[in-house]
Amino acid sequence: MSEWVLGIDTSTDVCIGLARDGEPVAALRIDDRRAHAEHLQALIDQACADQGIPLTDVDRVVVGLGPGPFTGLRVGIVTARTIAALGGGFPGTIAVPKGVCSLDVVARQAVLGSDAPAGEFVVASDARRRELYWARYSSTGERIGEPQVGRPDTLPDLPLVGPGADLYAEVLGSRVAPGPRALDAGVLAASIDVLADAGIEPLYLRKPDATVPSTRKSTLVTPRLSRR
Repeated sequence: MSEWVLGIDTSTDVCIGLARDGEPVAALRIDDRRAHAEHLQALIDQACADQGIPLTDVDRVVVGLGPGPFTGLRVGIVTARTIAALGGGFPGTIAVPKGVCSLDVVARQAVLGSDAPAGEFVVASDARRRELYWARYSSTGERIGEPQVGRPDTLPDLPLVGPGADLYAEVLGSRVAPGPRALDAGVLAASIDVLADAGIEPLYLRKPDATVPSTRKSTLVTPRLSRR
């Protein structure tokens, strides 16, 4: 009996992948970074329908934890938790998805590709605010240290791949290297047992733009005293 794995990543675009017995069989994407909630479930349903399986046939779920923006990551992680709890896992246990660093997925794509780096390299994605999320990797795709966020000119002087590689070519220059420019959720699903477990908490790396005020503002009008 086949084992089906669903891969979900919303750290950048809406990315869905399916793997059967360790082999990627589907990878769908919608390039919309502001409507993850509207597209995600529909894309999952489409991927399953294309393979001729109901969602309940999915045995395991793996989800990218970012780094990425607050809202997008939350949508992907909550969806992965729900699907895993309802349909995956082993009998008698509470099913949870496996969480991985999204940059690790792109690094694995890089080392499996025809332009695999010969030595250490960096994977970067767009963090907006003229910054990049990035992490450093060995030639075999193992992450060296924790993911970071910073200006393009602060990145290590190493070959650079990933969704953010071409954003600041004028700064990064010759460091921009051939390799993947988007996360492949099919590889994510197929690599569930290879990618390092990162827990299940999203990797924000910085505080969200919207915050709860620390103090309440008074709505009362303070009377103005006049002098006579």
